[in-house]
Amino acid sequence: MSDEVVLQTRALSKVYRDFWGRQKVRALKALDLEVRRGEVFGLLGPNGSGKTTTMKLVLGLLFPTEGEAVVFGRPASDVSKNERIGYLPEESYLYRFLNAEETLDFYGRLFDMPASTRAERVDALIKQVGLDKARKRPLQEYSKGMTRRIGLAQALINDPELILLDEPTSGLDPIGTREMKDMIIKLKEQGKTVVMCSHLLADVQDVCDRIAILHQGELKELGRVDELLTVADVTQVKGRNLTPECQNEIREVIARHHGELLSMDNPTTTLEELFLDIVRDSEARPGRRAASVAAANASDSPPSS
Repeated sequence: MSDEVVLQTRALSKVYRDFWGRQKVRALKALDLEVRRGEVFGLLGPNGSGKTTTMKLVLGLLFPTEGEAVVFGRPASDVSKNERIGYLPEESYLYRFLNAEETLDFYGRLFDMPASTRAERVDALIKQVGLDKARKRPLQEYSKGMTRRIGLAQALINDPELILLDEPTSGLDPIGTREMKDMIIKLKEQGKTVVMCSHLLADVQDVCDRIAILHQGELKELGRVDELLTVADVTQVKGRNLTPECQNEIREVIARHHGELLSMDNPTTTLEELFLDIVRDSEARPGRRAASVAAANASDSPPSS
């Protein structure tokens, strides 16, 4: 994973107003985060926490009320940057009378891809998402899971550097979910940067390097998944061939009894438990940000003169 920042938000805020200009919903409040090249970054939060709004602000589909989003060093409002981005929305709005080949060929034309390049890219993507046997069927005959797969292929047609996935495993069965996660991991191995929104915490835990947890439009937690899930004040010891007497002792006793110490480290909680704890804490103490987030932001800030 590179230290190069691909996507950055600075005090990014979005307020939706009613017809008379009065504040209706504050969807996002002063969001500060960075996404680095080559990582899989997860945006987590309950419904209405600002995840999809963040993605639309990054794409330039919405304009921020305050703050800014920068992608590839350009303002999010610069639509030319979208040539390097692939986007899978929560609901794929595709032409249902077209088949898979025609759909991908259509989107390839939007990027002015030569015909030979389009044909190669369409064939490779259809095989990659597992729709080879259904390539000639119209999309109106596709199941939700199949529609999700062709939606991912559409997001990859331009060979993007940054891929935004909104609920990528929605509607997929367990096998399809596993295959989708494997594809996300392969995208990372190819050097792609992936930002995914999901409420399926196990999926995020399986594929993401870092996560940001949003609640009521505010950033509540930010960090590496493995570090956030480690229970720091508990030590876990695993051993093999230990006698009952040896089990009651630690380190030196294991060696003295000729046991084999397999590991001694900190156990981890689950992303579900971490997520629920943060949401409960946020509801009990509105406006309070997690200490680790504040500390991370402080460490990233330049020293004052």
